[in-house]
Amino acid sequence: MPDLGLEVLFKGQNMVRLLGGLGVALKISLIAVGVSIPLGILLGILMAGKNRVVKAILRVYLEIIRIMPQLVLLFIFFFGTTRIFGWDLSGELAAIIVFILWGTAEMSDLVRGALISIPKHQYESGEALGLSGRQIYFFIVVPQAVRQLIPLSINLVTRMIKTTSLILMIGVVEVLKVAQQIIEANRMVSPNAAFGVYLAVLVLYFIACWPISMLAGYLEKKWR
Repeated sequence: MPDLGLEVLFKGQNMVRLLGGLGVALKISLIAVGVSIPLGILLGILMAGKNRVVKAILRVYLEIIRIMPQLVLLFIFFFGTTRIFGWDLSGELAAIIVFILWGTAEMSDLVRGALISIPKHQYESGEALGLSGRQIYFFIVVPQAVRQLIPLSINLVTRMIKTTSLILMIGVVEVLKVAQQIIEANRMVSPNAAFGVYLAVLVLYFIACWPISMLAGYLEKKWR
């Protein structure tokens, strides 16, 4: 039977350390989600509005954040701003800021798309029933938009969790960083440790993201 390097996981506190690293990744992503989703909803409503100046400003913000890779944003905030402004910014805080900026941009675009996708005749039907503009918005437009948004926003959460793997590049000790440390410490005694450790990381990410993906799929089928 080939040596898969799995025995490394059961040495000392290696598995506990991996779980702790996953906890760091989940903490960063969930804090970012908790802040970016409300902000994204607000900005998405503004982007779907009629104020051209506000829409233009938000469109520039959205395009900059979407075009620029998350890793570049992490480097800018962690390495760039600390040198320019001289403040002490931890890797975790830099990661949270970047993920909030990214999540807000993505969520705002989802909200904008959901709102503008409502057919025009829905508004006309509301007017025919004698509803005011606010009543049409809250009783007709918002409920339909929410049905589209919930599965998409849940998928955004899983993307943010998986993308936290990038934060090891700015020194945050999350699950992949811990995995690298374990592999380096056992390189001589277990040459195949990389396979076993990274397999464990894959399983941990799967366990964290799979229930969320299943929930998104369930809601999408239910409301189709």
